[in-house]
This record gives sequence, structure tokens and C-alpha cells, in this order.
Amino acid sequence: MATQKVECESAESASSTVRAGELVVGFIDSGEGVPLVLVHGGESDRTQFATLRARLGAGIRAISYDQRDSGITVNPPVPYSLEVLADDLVALLDALGLRRAHLLGTSFGGAVAQHAALRHPERVASLTLVATTPSYAMGGEAVDELLNMTHDQRRNAVADFFFTAENQAELHARPQTLTARDPEQSARRHAVARQHEVRDRLERIAAPTLVVHGTADRLAPYAGAVLMEERIPNAELRSIEGGRHGIAVEFADTIARWVREYLGVKAA
Repeated sequence: MATQKVECESAESASSTVRAGELVVGFIDSGEGVPLVLVHGGESDRTQFATLRARLGAGIRAISYDQRDSGITVNPPVPYSLEVLADDLVALLDALGLRRAHLLGTSFGGAVAQHAALRHPERVASLTLVATTPSYAMGGEAVDELLNMTHDQRRNAVADFFFTAENQAELHARPQTLTARDPEQSARRHAVARQHEVRDRLERIAAPTLVVHGTADRLAPYAGAVLMEERIPNAELRSIEGGRHGIAVEFADTIARWVREYLGVKAA
């Protein structure tokens, strides 16, 4: 497998690219041990997980990657679906020589992870679904409000959507990983997000599933987390009281500890 080192434009020091199916995929691969693929949100890229990655610790091989129209991934300028994004994820596993991996998806990335588990159950060792939903329709007006903003408007508004009031100023001051996209790229991404609907298929998810959710999430309301726990056969819900949509950053220590426990990785 040939990879090419490139300079990373965000919180991570370096990234690589690899040919995966029809794509050239940007990714970050760090650590050794249990393979955990980190699937980023709708407005982010592979660098979204810098805070969480730093806290996962030894024994986990953390792999984050750029989906289509994100970061440094190169893809054809054509429409696609969540099924295609799920297949892209499996193509990346193939390119990295991984027969199976654990998946952790946040927000839109959680939707991609759900579709991957439905389409390729033999490739998914477990799911961790963070601040996500089984249906775009459950997000309501708040999601449409955010998607209809310009990139600059979104950067200014994201703190209130993502972080609790007491920590907004500190967390909003950190470098953000909201990816700037051209109008065509954004339109394709947003069209895919609006397709997401698996409420009637949750019982078909075979992978053990950890659902992690903030009780005050406006973009992915808590009711969706409860529904996933109820309908996914082997699911467990862990709640963060008062947490909003950015719990993977604001509560990274807690979530990293839960992930290590769930994957059976002992403290070093």
C-alpha cells in the first residue's frame, strides 16, 4: 500500500493519502492496537478528532479520514448517497488491510457508521454513535437553520449549538475544524444528510453499539438516542447531562474512557 505524506492544515501534524476504490482518501493513522475508525461530522473533516484522539491512549489504533467533498480527499464531482459513503468506508478498510474495525461516528458520521453496519455487518466489530440520530427528520428546524448558514455564519454560531454555556468561550476560541466547501460540494453533502432514515432498520444492526449522547443536543435530539438504544438489539446508552452537540470535544475525557471500556482496552 503506497501512501503519500502531506502537510496537514489543522490540529494534526501530518496526514496521508491512499487510493481506496475510486477515491484518493486523506486520513490520519496513529497509535497501535485495536483499530478504531473515527467518522467525522457533516461540516468537518479528518482533523475533527484531535481532542478525542489525544485522550484515547495506548492500545488503540485511531484512524480518521476525509469523506467525499471533505479535506484532502479527491472524488468525482457527482451526487452520491449514504450507501456510497458506507461503501467508501469499507474501501478504506480494504486499502489499509483491515478485515474488521470498530467504528466511532459523530453526528453525520454516526449516520455513515449506521449505514456501514447495515450494509457490511461482517466488517464492523462495534459501533460507537456519538451525538447522532437514526433519522434526519428528527433534527427539526435547528439542523435546517445550521445547514442554511454560510460557512462564516456557521463558524460564529457553532459554539451555542455545540457547547454548554459555561464552556462556550473557551472552546470556541480553539481552532475549529469546520471545513470550507464550495457551493457544489456543500449542496452534495447537505442532500446526503437529508436522505438519512434508518428508524425502521435499526433492529437489523448486528454490531454491539454504544450510544453516547448529550441530553440538551438541539441538532440531534436526545429522543433519537433513546430510540437507538431501544431498537438496536445489543445497544447501550450513556448520557451526558446537559451536553450539547459537541460532546466529543467538550467531554472528550469521559467519552475516551467509555470507548476504552467498551472496546476492552485496559489502561496502560
